[in-house]
Amino acid sequence: MNADKFLDAKGLACPMPIVKTKKAMDQLEYGQILEIHATDKGAKNDLSAWAKSGGHELMEHTEENGVLKFFLKKG
Repeated sequence: MNADKFLDAKGLACPMPIVKTKKAMDQLEYGQILEIHATDKGAKNDLSAWAKSGGHELMEHTEENGVLKFFLKKG
């Protein structure tokens, strides 16, 4: 999946992945996609809940070698 912006949140503990995600999403236009890489296991639930509450769409979530990869579409 192609993303319009990339955020490296690896090594950050809660709540920093969400804080950085919000700042990155604020820079995107409606419909653009943000790719996020995180290592905090809590990020899956946190990002999913945050996206839903903010009207964004969690399009894809995968895990590769301990890195969680998310694709969020700005709503």
